[in-house]
Amino acid sequence: MTKNQTLLSWIEQMKQLVTPEQIVWIDGSEEQLNALRAEAESTGELLKLNEEKLPGCYLHRTAVNDVARVEHRTFICSKKEEDAGPTNNWMAPEKAYEMLYDIARGSYKGRTMYVIPYSMGPVGSPFSKIGIELTDSIYVVLNMNIMTRIGSKVLDSLGDSGDFVRGLHCKCNIDEEKRYICHFPEDNTIISVNSGYGGNVLLGKKCFALRIASYLGKTQGWMAEHMLILGLENPQGEVKYIAAAFPSACGKTNLAMLIPPEIYREQGYKVWCVGDDISWMRIGPDGRLWAVNPEYGFFGVAPGTNNKSNPNALASTRKDTIFTNVVNNLDNNTVWWEGLDKNPPKNALNWKGEKWDSASGEKGAHPNSRFTAPAKNCPCISPEFENPQGVPISAIVFGGRRAKTAPLVYQSRDWENGVFVGSIMASETTAAASGAVGVVRRDPMAMLPFCGYHMGDYFSHWLEMGEKLGDKAPKIFNVNWFRLDDDGNFIWPGFGDNMRVLNWIIDRCDGKVDAVETPIGYVPRAEEINLTGLDFELEELKAILEVDPALWRKEAEGIADFYGKFGDRLPARLREELDSLKSRLK
Repeated sequence: MTKNQTLLSWIEQMKQLVTPEQIVWIDGSEEQLNALRAEAESTGELLKLNEEKLPGCYLHRTAVNDVARVEHRTFICSKKEEDAGPTNNWMAPEKAYEMLYDIARGSYKGRTMYVIPYSMGPVGSPFSKIGIELTDSIYVVLNMNIMTRIGSKVLDSLGDSGDFVRGLHCKCNIDEEKRYICHFPEDNTIISVNSGYGGNVLLGKKCFALRIASYLGKTQGWMAEHMLILGLENPQGEVKYIAAAFPSACGKTNLAMLIPPEIYREQGYKVWCVGDDISWMRIGPDGRLWAVNPEYGFFGVAPGTNNKSNPNALASTRKDTIFTNVVNNLDNNTVWWEGLDKNPPKNALNWKGEKWDSASGEKGAHPNSRFTAPAKNCPCISPEFENPQGVPISAIVFGGRRAKTAPLVYQSRDWENGVFVGSIMASETTAAASGAVGVVRRDPMAMLPFCGYHMGDYFSHWLEMGEKLGDKAPKIFNVNWFRLDDDGNFIWPGFGDNMRVLNWIIDRCDGKVDAVETPIGYVPRAEEINLTGLDFELEELKAILEVDPALWRKEAEGIADFYGKFGDRLPARLREELDSLKSRLK
């Protein structure tokens, strides 16, 4: 399929290491993929679901010890430890290669090596990057077919170039004591051993699209961010694009596929999903920041996805989807999970494949059970989804889950202050998380587990990008849908009504509305957020737009402690931003 000598010699080297029975090159043809689906069905790796109700859909179960990303087993193997930074696990590259090769040696014996050429981003786009993943898992091949663009066309685009990310995945024995996901940013290499779970083995996902790509972005002058991209279309047909970063459990996918409130829909407003998870951004020929979604599908958490929380995500899963670790309803051979509806199946198998009854009190689907669904299935997928030039970004939005501290929305004072706002992003632990409730967990730009290099240098890169963008830089905002009243109830209705806040954000970018200056930034005048059709009092809105200086003085102490981690790699500009905040709070 290729004459690329760099690629062929690397594959030969890996072949000598893992000793497969045979090698199969993935050409992306439906004929080849159907043969793999049939083979996985025959071995029990995949279960074919009801063809009438869920056409082209399959169920997969992972090993019970292999159900989520393993951050304590995830390493950045940069040549110098200090380049990995204090928020990453580090291992010396030579030590990591030796250990991983020892684990992987001979692990494909009796197995097939599948060679998956894949493109992150539309094939041939100036944004796009190519990866080659070697795997012994059909499940990985079929997921990568949904999540990325795969096959011969990718090899044609690569040509003779050696510029590709090398990925080796070995299932081995799914031994959690020898499970490692290692990234070698200076070598463009990812190695994953002893896992079969999506987040650890679909190497195009967080491994390439964030950890390796963030390093590439720093060295090449672009940005790889853990951000959704959405387009907001007004009744005149104008579309403005927003990129937004949220830590987990803050409604990121719901926002990416938001359905406007009825009153907005009647006026002709629409929301378009360009991406639900990752954004690659670079400065375009016009000097503005442009973004693409490097992925081709959605790897979503199933529990809690339903017709109320996210009808567009649910619709995306109705055909050609792989479900992982959900309930199998035996009466009609479909799937179910907690939060899908209030009618758990009576005759069912749980995520482990055991007989299950909801009356037992045990969950049927694993809390991290997943669906891998083609983005083109999404009813609100943007017409610009495949545009190789990407879309221009008007606003960048950060968010978190704060009970009292952060207002519903505020705008940063400028780009540098916006980088400060992103760097201090935080959520408070809820009852759902283990441990104490209300503990503030910082997750700068929602990138803490995904930045492939020192986070202090990452902040510097953001500041440098702002300098290059100048007055064409997107405006930066922070939102908090999660303000609580004194009884612990959410005050803001959220979901589709978040559109009301997004509209104010776009109006601010266009200079159409004024704002009120506070010590932390600019908040809306309550009258300028449209509450028409919403049972929500203006006084309630004013309350959740308030900034309490006492709470923010305490917040500033926490920020100072957090910044202490980064030592002299923290940009001086951010320390100055913190000092300025403190003086404004006096």
